[in-house]
Amino acid sequence: MRTRPLFAVGAALAVVLTSCGAPESGSTDSLVLADAYELGGYNPVAGYGAAGEAKVYDGLLRLAGGAGLPGFEPALATALPTPDADATAWTVPLRPGVRFSDGSAFDAADVVATYRAILDPASASQARSSFSMIDRVEALDPLSVRFTLRHPYAAFPTKLLIGIAPSQALATPGPATESPLNTAPIGTGPYRLTALEPTRAVFEANESYWGGAPSVKKLTLLYVPDDNTRAQRMAGGELDGTSLPPLLAATFGQRMSVRSNISADWRGVSMPEGDPVAGDPAVRLALNHAVDRQAMIDNILGGYGRPAYTPFAAVYGESHNPAVSFAFDRARAEQVLDGAGWRVGSDGVRARNGVRARFTVMYNSTDTVRRDLALAFASDARRVGIEVDLEALSWERIEPRIAQAGILLGGGSEPYDPDTQAYNTLHSPLLDPSAGSPYDNASRHADPVIDARLDIARRSVDPAVRAAAYRDVQSRYAQDPSYVFLVHLDHTYVVKDSSWKMSGPILEPHAHGVTWGPWWSLQTWTR
Repeated sequence: MRTRPLFAVGAALAVVLTSCGAPESGSTDSLVLADAYELGGYNPVAGYGAAGEAKVYDGLLRLAGGAGLPGFEPALATALPTPDADATAWTVPLRPGVRFSDGSAFDAADVVATYRAILDPASASQARSSFSMIDRVEALDPLSVRFTLRHPYAAFPTKLLIGIAPSQALATPGPATESPLNTAPIGTGPYRLTALEPTRAVFEANESYWGGAPSVKKLTLLYVPDDNTRAQRMAGGELDGTSLPPLLAATFGQRMSVRSNISADWRGVSMPEGDPVAGDPAVRLALNHAVDRQAMIDNILGGYGRPAYTPFAAVYGESHNPAVSFAFDRARAEQVLDGAGWRVGSDGVRARNGVRARFTVMYNSTDTVRRDLALAFASDARRVGIEVDLEALSWERIEPRIAQAGILLGGGSEPYDPDTQAYNTLHSPLLDPSAGSPYDNASRHADPVIDARLDIARRSVDPAVRAAAYRDVQSRYAQDPSYVFLVHLDHTYVVKDSSWKMSGPILEPHAHGVTWGPWWSLQTWTR
């Protein structure tokens, strides 16, 4: 649901630091970009670059750009993986002659070590549950590996995007968040990290990159969490590009290029099962009808988005069920609440059996879009007699209360298959909470029918069977929604005009920023 990069000052001393002066944009072969995400946390074992966006690492596969749902193409693999008949064993041939940024040679042992570390409970990786279908990974020879799965899994290529680290860097088990890779990454990618400070990271081109040295020779990333500050620095000419909320990005329309990329990134409100109000099925259904999603898109996103009713966006084609929606209908919402015994009091707030229709929704205090969506949600809820208290908090203060209060969440971290888009959001909570992210199924709602259909879709190798199961999931969900999904966002960026020839856009995941947008394939840019 979110990313939590790590920056350790002590470990950063291992990186050679350059001048601390303010960088200047405009160099012919370098870029300066500003992002709202903290710097550091560059360890794939901890989940960094799970969607293939890392510039210092390569995965076995990489995304192929283009409209719609992207395909896959070989990266550290020399060909797409070959599954057996029931898709439980996948063999991957590896690229010869590749070296890591420390000069060591890449081979099958590094692939095995990376995936075993992700799955090792000692790593305490939040990515672990995402790879839970892997039973074992083994080297067949120095240039081929085989993944054996616990069950058929047609979406397995999505698990081959994450970067590969050298085996020697993973030799000592331990928490992934404490690894030196977080601040001194060693990868095979087109760039290498040469400087790291709390607010500044410098990446330089890997001139020995197996795919050819990038034309953009230097990339400086600045950590600027405040939207308005990034906008000011962009307007002042300090930056070549940044990500901004839609309405703020639109103010640059007459001066610079404003670009938007379609995503499967969603925003919505979790409705914790254990809360007597938010967990009531009638309240959840009523609020799905009470919210004015189109007004949110128009007034908060500046038109850059689409209504969301489930995690499934239209980009999923046959797996998307267009018949599932919640019409904006306050009268319908009031009827549902009345029928469930929630009566309007003298102050306009409903109650039932002495319980006031009131619950809390938390949102991250640094995210202006979440703030505005939370305010709109609370306003719409109040108009049908539900009182929503909003709390702006850090993620560290939100996480311990996931099961007790609603959260204005985002999702779609791995949107390149319907399984990775929806399974962890809708499937019943895992028996072992340490196996995944605490934000998995944040509403803590269980529906055996949804679970069964998600598992059928996950394990089938027949595209028609998978698509039908996902449509069934959405139909069932509409009967008893466990969230109030609000919008699928387009991601908006401001870019200084230049002579660089860029590749086209790609479907973006939840955690976007300047590793995506026009810069997602920076290593391929030419003049």
